[in-house]
Amino acid sequence: MRESVKHWAELAAGALELFGIAVIMLAILIATTSMVAQSLRGKGHEAYEGYRRKLGQGILLGLEILVGADIIQTVAVEFTLHSVGVLALVVLVRTFLSFTMEVEISGRWPWQQGPSK
Repeated sequence: MRESVKHWAELAAGALELFGIAVIMLAILIATTSMVAQSLRGKGHEAYEGYRRKLGQGILLGLEILVGADIIQTVAVEFTLHSVGVLALVVLVRTFLSFTMEVEISGRWPWQQGPSK
C-alpha cells in the first residue's frame, strides 16, 4: 500500500512540476504577444508596463504550483530531515521571490491594502 501511494505521489509531483513550467512558459508567450501587439499600435509605455505585470503574474502562479509539487515530493515521497531542510530553503527562496515580484507588480507589499475601488 505504501509503495502505491509513493508511486502516485511521485506522478502527481512530476505532473505539477510540468504544469508549473507550462504555466510560466504560457505566461511568457501571452505577455510577449500582447506586448508586441500593443507596441505595434504605438502604445510603447503601456505595452512595457502590461508586459511586466502579466509576466510577473504568470511567474508567481507558476512558482506557487512548483511549491505545491515540492511539498508533495517531500512529504509523500522522501520524508527525511535533509529533504525537509531543502524544501524549507526552496519555499523560503520562492516566498522571497513572490514578495519581491508582488512589490514590482503592484507597488506595495502583499499585506498592504490596495487602493479602494
